[in-house]
Amino acid sequence: MDTVFKDIRYAARSLRRTPAFTAVAVITLALGIGANTAIFSVINGVLLRPLPYPESQDLMFVSERDQQMRRLALAWPNYLDWRAQNQVFENVGVYNRDSYNLTNAGEAQRLFAGQVSADLFPTLRVNPVLGRLFHHDEDQPGGPLVVVLSYGLWQRTFGGDANIINRAITLSDRPYTVIGVMPQGFDFPARADIWVSAGQLSAGWQHRNNHPGLYAVARLKQNVTIAQAQADLDRIAVSLEAEYPEWNRGHGIAVSSLLENTVGDIGKSLWILFAAALFVLAVACTNVANLMLVRAAARAREFNIRTALGASRFRVARQLLVESLLIALVGSAAGVLVARWLTSALVTTAATSLPRAAEIGLDGRVLLFTAACAGITGLLFGLLPAWRSGRLVPQQALTESGRGSGSARRQAQNVFAICQVALALILLVGAGLLLRSFYQLSQVNPGFGHENVLSFIVSLPQSKYRTIEQRTDFYSRLLERLNASPGINSASVASGLPFGGSSWRTGFVAEGQPIPAANDTPQLEAYAVGPDYFRTMEIPLRAGRFFTEQDNRQHLAGRDLSKFDDGARQVLGLNAIVIDEEFARRYWPNENAVGKRIRLAPVDQGSPFLTVVGVVGRVHMDRLNVASNRVQGYLSYLQFPLPDTAVVIKSPLDVAQLTALARAEVSAVDPQQPIFNIRTLDRIRYESVAPERLNMTLMSLFAVLALMLAAVGIYGVISYAASQRTHEIGIRMALGARPRDVLSLVARQGITLALIGVGVGLVGAFLLTRLMSQMLFRVSATDAITFICVPLFLILVAAIACYIPARRATKVDPLEALRYE
Repeated sequence: MDTVFKDIRYAARSLRRTPAFTAVAVITLALGIGANTAIFSVINGVLLRPLPYPESQDLMFVSERDQQMRRLALAWPNYLDWRAQNQVFENVGVYNRDSYNLTNAGEAQRLFAGQVSADLFPTLRVNPVLGRLFHHDEDQPGGPLVVVLSYGLWQRTFGGDANIINRAITLSDRPYTVIGVMPQGFDFPARADIWVSAGQLSAGWQHRNNHPGLYAVARLKQNVTIAQAQADLDRIAVSLEAEYPEWNRGHGIAVSSLLENTVGDIGKSLWILFAAALFVLAVACTNVANLMLVRAAARAREFNIRTALGASRFRVARQLLVESLLIALVGSAAGVLVARWLTSALVTTAATSLPRAAEIGLDGRVLLFTAACAGITGLLFGLLPAWRSGRLVPQQALTESGRGSGSARRQAQNVFAICQVALALILLVGAGLLLRSFYQLSQVNPGFGHENVLSFIVSLPQSKYRTIEQRTDFYSRLLERLNASPGINSASVASGLPFGGSSWRTGFVAEGQPIPAANDTPQLEAYAVGPDYFRTMEIPLRAGRFFTEQDNRQHLAGRDLSKFDDGARQVLGLNAIVIDEEFARRYWPNENAVGKRIRLAPVDQGSPFLTVVGVVGRVHMDRLNVASNRVQGYLSYLQFPLPDTAVVIKSPLDVAQLTALARAEVSAVDPQQPIFNIRTLDRIRYESVAPERLNMTLMSLFAVLALMLAAVGIYGVISYAASQRTHEIGIRMALGARPRDVLSLVARQGITLALIGVGVGLVGAFLLTRLMSQMLFRVSATDAITFICVPLFLILVAAIACYIPARRATKVDPLEALRYE
């Protein structure tokens, strides 16, 4: 060990004597290791780290499925049957998301809520930090109104008051009693401020065709596998289909791990980005290996003398390995700092596109990965110089330099340069494909105008706004005030906005067509909108007209909507509909759709006909890269005013002014009504492509790093080769060679290496980019433009890197060169 410590001290002194070499090597490794550590921290936080619940590997996500949807919300009666009949779960709980107005705790605010069954918290095995959770007698219709608070809400709104238990708070104009506070960090479902009983609401969910946004979380019994659970649920699904064929025909039950459901489809993209980061690290290692070879060549006389004086070959090789590992250690320490900055930037900029973003950080596993990177990279770029030093011949110490090894050293450097170019090309092609894909995505017409439009959500308490008149009166007064405000071009309302996933889906049948079976009914994406909605959103009219104030059914005045479930409310009092152009093309090709009639589900119960009064352009309601097969229909909010509604305002005013004005106008109509989710449509559109932007940005960053390192590597190889050929160049120039001949001679070597690297890289890119097909939009993984432009660009960069040392070689003084040794 004493000799090892001596080697470490000597290595440290040696590296301090060559600060330029040490700085370049450390910075190169810091960039490579930092990029890998940052991406691994994301993979660890999102994919590898268990969910924050005891024995979370046993938690399953359960949903229904049918021929059209892989994940379909549950019907409450089906859930009760699953819970009673399954043989594989310890507990099964359900949840959905909603929001409530809190009005008796300072300024009115909107709270995101989880509506959960009493079994959900025991399934997750979480306990409150204060109070208790729901009892089963509270989880049923008519039970007492109780609520559990999140830790964050308890702190910011109630000041962490320990006497909050049994205190009454007003949620959407109904009194709830606080029974508990959840622990800090508990976040299921995501962003929930409060939890209320789902069973209290189940009176309106008793129809098996009603799927009110419920999903289930279950915990497997000991030694039960996912496959066994799926088989048991398939048995239950077959039984329910036989017992209730009208509503359960074709319905299955899907089970998957809760972790898999939480992270979604982002896993493949993250692993591809991780592979790209490894490529950057490989380029960095080859660069440092090149530097180490050059440095070892410069120290050949030192090593020869040490060998001649009795040092073993192993001792010399070990000295070089110690230096390599020391460089790797310092580089990895600097890489951790780079990774901290990159990780923080990723979490800040990609929080909306990364699930579990709050769990991303540099924990012990990530630091262990960094340490492994340091050790492996130190060995990788240190082995070749160490191995070559072990082959030194002591007699070479009697000469001025050991020239015999120069050819092998140059060959190794050439191979490294070729590898750098090949890896850089693969990354550049990947980045080019994502850039082309993102450009194609940005060119997609969303079907609406998104500039200078602010949106916010209003959620009217159903206990206070029970009738159509009450809701329409609120919205009409609000829109009247907004439209009369200076600086506002137009304002309207809608039940959902593009990219918000807030439509409701309902079956329909066109007049004259046979009534299909319940599970074969075609689906319509439906929205309730105000008269000026299409003008505010700049959705073009193709035929017919927009809604007017006369599109109303007066005979519904005074009807109490709370007595009807969602399915029944969808068909009450409707007489007009505006459809999108895809609807018209698909069901009435080569005909005028205006004046045609359809009937909404349940069509077999005599629901009224709706007359098509207008046809508008198709809107991307989902993400821009998702093409929905469902047609779109718009109903007048005067016919169907929903409690949760988006308000859109078109105005050139800045966002702060417009937000203040909107709050004031809503407060003027109802002082206890908060607004929330305030965003511009530009922001909504920006966030809708956040995952694609993240992929493109990271891949481009890695590609640029690899390109810079490859250019430096080519420059280093040619610069070293030119310095080794100084004597030869001097002779050539003395014999009459012109500067351009010398320039061509020196540059040709680098261009040749670059061309070989480009050839190898093209083969690798052609094979590897196929793995990116899922990440691309309207661009092939073998896109010709990318595969032509990227190699040309890389050759240009390599030519510039070669030109600098080649140009310097032309300045050699022949007399000095002839004396050079």
